[in-house]
Amino acid sequence: MKRRHFLISAASIAAGVTIMPRMTFAAEGVIDVYFTSDQNVIDFWTNVVKPKFEAANAGLTLNLVDGGDGAGVAAIGDRALAALASGTDPQADLFEGFDTRVTVDGIAKGLYVDFEKAGLSNYSKINPLAFDIPTNLPYRGSQVLLAYDTTKLDPANVPKTWADLVAWIKANPGQFIYNRPNKGGSGGNFVRRAIYEVNGKDPGKFTVDNFTPEFGAEALKPAFDMLLELAPSLFDGGAYTSGNTQSLQLLGQSAVTMIPAWSDQALSAIAQGVLPETTGLVQLQDLGLPGGFTKLAVLSNGTNKDAALKLADFLLTEEIQSAVLTELGGFPGVSWDYVSADLREKFADIIPQTIPNFPSGKWETAINDGWYRAVAPNVDPAS
Repeated sequence: MKRRHFLISAASIAAGVTIMPRMTFAAEGVIDVYFTSDQNVIDFWTNVVKPKFEAANAGLTLNLVDGGDGAGVAAIGDRALAALASGTDPQADLFEGFDTRVTVDGIAKGLYVDFEKAGLSNYSKINPLAFDIPTNLPYRGSQVLLAYDTTKLDPANVPKTWADLVAWIKANPGQFIYNRPNKGGSGGNFVRRAIYEVNGKDPGKFTVDNFTPEFGAEALKPAFDMLLELAPSLFDGGAYTSGNTQSLQLLGQSAVTMIPAWSDQALSAIAQGVLPETTGLVQLQDLGLPGGFTKLAVLSNGTNKDAALKLADFLLTEEIQSAVLTELGGFPGVSWDYVSADLREKFADIIPQTIPNFPSGKWETAINDGWYRAVAPNVDPAS
């Protein structure tokens, strides 16, 4: 499932570029890229990555294919694994927004390139916070942060720790809102940051496979109690928005002073005028709000594997990593030392010291169900 949908544009049409369906065979020099990410990411590749890469690499072209949701690209990965066994063409070269662990036995059987051994010239520049496993190459990130109205809140006084944030919300009733945790990641990760807070600020306590009902009750109840206590100080005495976009709209209308927001959505909203230029962005410095990095995978048996690796390396250059910030509104996948000095200065308040990534699975179900029961029992989860 795609993580979120926001401000879907017609940029690719305006640029005169069409996302073409795949051909039935791989053409030499044509790198077939499949996406699980949203339309704004495909637009970024269409309007920024594709023309810059093709201009720098004569004879190579990118065929950008919207793979639909994660399940669609996972099926292509399964097809590629079968092609590896039969020695046939997998008809794909690179996956964007894909975790190679999804393909059962794919890593063990060598389906995906090990980037630690691939010899990429820019591999050493990757942000240490972004590393996962060698077959997943992080190239951009996004993290929930705080967006606020600088005409109502002086940047010098903006909270930069969880304790200060809670104190500010209580001291400014009606000026903060977050969306229901099952309706968008900005609110969902605000709730998860509360869970971290009452569990020693230790993201390592939570893994995808360590949920039990007993541990869940022990770890989640104190956070829900904290959020319940906070509820009367929220917008409209305890209201919650129905999604990321509605929270941004309330901030843009000056109905509230501060919200949690995805970094890329907030930066895009400012660039497109959905939020005013007076919008400030800040990250908590004691432990950041959760987020994560988007990865690439290159098929070892792809017809154009070498060209796909050249593309992967190109994505880590300063030119593209800076564009991730300025054009896409994401975080760079490389360390901020490899982003231009003027951009480091411009985004100083949101450079993360930590990027906790809360596990999904049973934890996600427990958080969503528990929040409705304990924090917002009068809110219909289906509404």
